[in-house]
Amino acid sequence: MGQQLNEKIVVGLSGGVDSSVAAALLTQQPYRVFGLTLWLMAGKGSCCSDGMKDAARVCETLAIPHQIVDVREQFEKTIIDFVVEGYQSGVTPLPCSRCNRELKFGLMLNHCRQVLGVTKLATGHYARTEFDPVSGRHQLRRAVDRTKDQSYFLYELSQDQLSAAVFPLGEMTKTETRRVAAELGLTVATKPESMDLCLVEAAGSMRNFLDEHIEPISGEIVDTTGRVLGHHDGAHHYTIGQRKGLGIAASTPLYVLAIDTKANRVLVGSRPEGYQTRCEVRQVNWVSIAAPSTPIACTAQIRYRAEPAPVTLIPHSEGITLEFAEPQFGITPGQAAVWYDGDRVLGGGIIIH
Repeated sequence: MGQQLNEKIVVGLSGGVDSSVAAALLTQQPYRVFGLTLWLMAGKGSCCSDGMKDAARVCETLAIPHQIVDVREQFEKTIIDFVVEGYQSGVTPLPCSRCNRELKFGLMLNHCRQVLGVTKLATGHYARTEFDPVSGRHQLRRAVDRTKDQSYFLYELSQDQLSAAVFPLGEMTKTETRRVAAELGLTVATKPESMDLCLVEAAGSMRNFLDEHIEPISGEIVDTTGRVLGHHDGAHHYTIGQRKGLGIAASTPLYVLAIDTKANRVLVGSRPEGYQTRCEVRQVNWVSIAAPSTPIACTAQIRYRAEPAPVTLIPHSEGITLEFAEPQFGITPGQAAVWYDGDRVLGGGIIIH
């Protein structure tokens, strides 16, 4: 006699190929699978009107129930306001990790538990989890496919959230994911990859999105000596490490080194001037280990696509100081620093300077 389909699991469906295959794989296991889509904002984009339609089609193909939960108001307050306030203050915020914590494994997980009576929530993230009985903690690990690994965006999840998380694609490559989608006849099998944030897709570009919320005010672009090299049309259009689109001519390439929103100035300089050996991190979340009281050596990523670099973490009362073995280019306030022991996520936090 086969195993009974008695355990329920919800799959967060965006309408993309990854979450769709995650749902399909779970229907082949002894689960009762439910599809759930968060209605985040109006307009086109993988997580909006087009995505909701695609998610519904996938659920119809897989013969599983599908529900849409309207969280547009919460998304506005939790993500859009957060992004706008960040750029207004001169930092480059990281909305994806916040959305994972507050909405996907926050509101959505609460809906699963309180409304649907389901304790497990699966997503199409490329990451892995396991429980370590020695430490009593849920571990977060990189995906097998390092080119698609999304553990960086999941570092903010709590132990309670990780206990509910299921990542069916953690052992797969993107090529395998598309192959499975095609074999199962899913309409999203050849759907293009979403390359931008959902709010960027809806607005057409990050510039458009920000200009809808922040009044562009022109100001000076200066070098490290204070010399005015040109003018910008809004400091919120720039981010640390940026080289293209500065709108100034120079004999050597220049990069954004700092953004001073109070003076409405953008500071630029040569690439060597953009390297630092240390940074300060706050809002720290320890994932696979408990918070240490003494320095530890590991590796850290200062942005999603950055290579992990050897670092010493120095804990103190206000947060963590990161001291890198080699200087790092473009350490950006507002982005996350996430530290690893091999493929295990130890923790992470927000860079403040």
